[in-house]
Amino acid sequence: MTQTLLPPVLDLRAPKRQVPAGTIDCHAHIFDQYDRYPMDPERKYTPPVCTRESWLNMHRIMGVQRGVQVHGSTYAFDNSITEDFIRTDPARFRAVGAIAPDTSRAHIARLHEAGFRAARLMDQYPNGATTRDLEKIADLIAEFGWHIEINILKGADWIGLEKRLMDCPVGLVFDHMGRIRGNVGVDSPEFGVIRRLLDQKSDTWVKISSWYRMSDAPIPALGIPEYPDMKVFAQTLLNHHADRCVWGTNWPHPGIEKNMPNDIDLLDLLETWIPNDAARQKLFVTNPERLYGFTPV
Repeated sequence: MTQTLLPPVLDLRAPKRQVPAGTIDCHAHIFDQYDRYPMDPERKYTPPVCTRESWLNMHRIMGVQRGVQVHGSTYAFDNSITEDFIRTDPARFRAVGAIAPDTSRAHIARLHEAGFRAARLMDQYPNGATTRDLEKIADLIAEFGWHIEINILKGADWIGLEKRLMDCPVGLVFDHMGRIRGNVGVDSPEFGVIRRLLDQKSDTWVKISSWYRMSDAPIPALGIPEYPDMKVFAQTLLNHHADRCVWGTNWPHPGIEKNMPNDIDLLDLLETWIPNDAARQKLFVTNPERLYGFTPV
């Protein structure tokens, strides 16, 4: 049913360049205190213990000051671990929740008060809401000003969803660069959908994250992976849609069986893809402040 997977790299060096003051890590998960927060029996994978302390220590090394917890699919619709954590420092943390189509208004109101600002749809997992629930979830969250974050099964699925996404009455976030595979190219129809939404729907955003999962480039036997096939996607988004990009570590990189990436290597690589300091400030600070309702620094 499930499998135990690799933990993140915890012995981290300092990055070549610390991120700007006020930086927000917009995508991460915690998996800990299993006695208090049991995982769903129908989960797709079993992560190792990945503590909140380890996540925040990585932030300390990078210079990250704020963060968004994305509720892990291993907990299904029980948002307790995420809610309890972000309540420890409401000014510093926000969250993306797992919202069932029959969730009550009162429950969403409680999550909103705690700091939740979005609902996540995940097409690859059987124990959560998916894009078939798009309109129903949008109707539930609209009054709270939330957006919907979508982790699609495969990039080509965006093509059939385009009209529904354009008509969606709430904001949208393409999770993990839309999960476009590195071998399809920036002129692919699926990446075209993402770019049209970013151009034509003013409350649409994309997360520059998890590109290592989407890369089809071989991992070198020696040296640090550079994921060259994903560079062109990231640079296209950062050059042409800088006002709609946010960044996330995707710590602790759940589901990795081999070749666990080093978070500092990933950050250093991303820094070489960002076109200028203006885009850098938007990516790390001002865009996520707007998207998640943080107080501007």
